[in-house]
Amino acid sequence: MRKWGARQYCDGRNNRDFRKSETNGRVTMRKTAIMIFAAAAALAAPASAQDAPGGPAPAPTFSGFRVEALLGWDHTEILDDDQGAPLYGIGLGYDYQTGRAVLGLEAEASESNNNGCLSNILAPGDRFCDETGRDLYIGARAGIIVGPRVLLFVKSGYVNTRFNEEYDPGGGGAVTTSHFNLDGLRVGGGAEFAVSRNVFIRAEGRYTDYHNGGNRGALLGAIGFRF
Repeated sequence: MRKWGARQYCDGRNNRDFRKSETNGRVTMRKTAIMIFAAAAALAAPASAQDAPGGPAPAPTFSGFRVEALLGWDHTEILDDDQGAPLYGIGLGYDYQTGRAVLGLEAEASESNNNGCLSNILAPGDRFCDETGRDLYIGARAGIIVGPRVLLFVKSGYVNTRFNEEYDPGGGGAVTTSHFNLDGLRVGGGAEFAVSRNVFIRAEGRYTDYHNGGNRGALLGAIGFRF
C-alpha cells in the first residue's frame, strides 16, 4: 500500500469556506445513509412475512432500481497512519436479471475520515496532515444467482477521490489548507442476499488503483431497498 506523502506546499491557501462546505457535505451524506438504512430495516420484517410459505409469490429479487446505505472499513495508508478508518456512503443503481445472470449499472458517493500527520517537516514544531475526502464512483457489475436469494457478483468502474491537506507552521502562524483529486480504476466483488422482495443486504471487498500509482482497499456492507 503506497503512503501518501507530504507534497511540497507551494499551492496551499487559506480555505476555511472549503473546509466548512466539506464538513456540511459529510454530515448530509451521513444523515442520508442513516435514513436509507432505517427505512430498509423497517421494511424488511413485514416484507419477509409476506414472502413466507403460503404468502404471495415474490417478485424477481435482483431486478430494478435500488438505493442503499454503505458502511465499512477503509484502508488508505496516509503518512504515519496505516490503521484504516470507518467508511460510509450512499449508492444507487439499476439491475437487469435474465435467467440466473444479473447485469447492472451503479453509482456511489462515500466518505472516510482516514487521516495521518507528520511533524517537524519544514521547521521545528510544524505539522502536516493529510486525509481522504469524498469518493465518487460510477461503474457496472455482473453476477450470477447461486440460490433463491443469493447473488455473487464482480464489479468495476471509474473513481474520483479527493484528498485534503493542512499545514500548520506552528508558533501561531496561519494554517494553510488545500486539496487535490485523483482518478483511478476500482474493482471488487462480493455477495448479495435478498432479505425480502424489496430489501437486500450485501458484503463486498474492493480495491482502487489510482493513475499516479497510489491505491486503497476497503471492506464494506450495505443494506438497501429495491423498487
